Amino acid sequence: MFTGLIEELGSVKGIRSQSGGMRLSIAGKTVLDGMRTGDSIAVNGACLTVVEMSHSVFGADVSKETLTKTTLGRLRVGDRVNLERAMRPTDRLGGHLVAGHVDAVGVIRTIERTGEASLFTFEAPPEISRYLIYKGSIAVDGISLTVNEVQGERFTVILIPHTARQTTLGFKKAGDPVNLEADMIGKYVEKFVKTR
Repeated sequence: MFTGLIEELGSVKGIRSQSGGMRLSIAGKTVLDGMRTGDSIAVNGACLTVVEMSHSVFGADVSKETLTKTTLGRLRVGDRVNLERAMRPTDRLGGHLVAGHVDAVGVIRTIERTGEASLFTFEAPPEISRYLIYKGSIAVDGISLTVNEVQGERFTVILIPHTARQTTLGFKKAGDPVNLEADMIGKYVEKFVKTR
């Protein structure tokens, strides 16, 4: 379980194909503090398991399913990625509950500067858009964001300068794909209502 508050930007150091999936090697600093083999880490919002590590790089296997459902298969050596360690029960929940189970890939449609902030418009597939509500939560590349407006399958968020500096959204552009995870509370409510 994660909070959607990105701890640092890491960089992809290596990509190796293996039996239907791949092994990612990622450099980081903050996230490696206290990390052990077997720990969970969110990479651009996708929960991965650390399978190897050195003093500055960790390796994680990415399954075929994850490659199909996320943008991780499009990564190249040198790309920057959002990193967040799994939360502890004693941590503050500053974002929202993020499982690290990416639901689908969306697309950035527009980016408009509004003073110091930026207004991002995303397009989400139907399996995500049905959970979008005004002032609700969504994870975009693992970043906990508040939905500012919803129009059909498009939604907007306002990105403050701090979030732009600390995450991959600060250097993305219109047309770029992003990992989307809908708010899990909405999914549970839908399931509960359908089964009653």
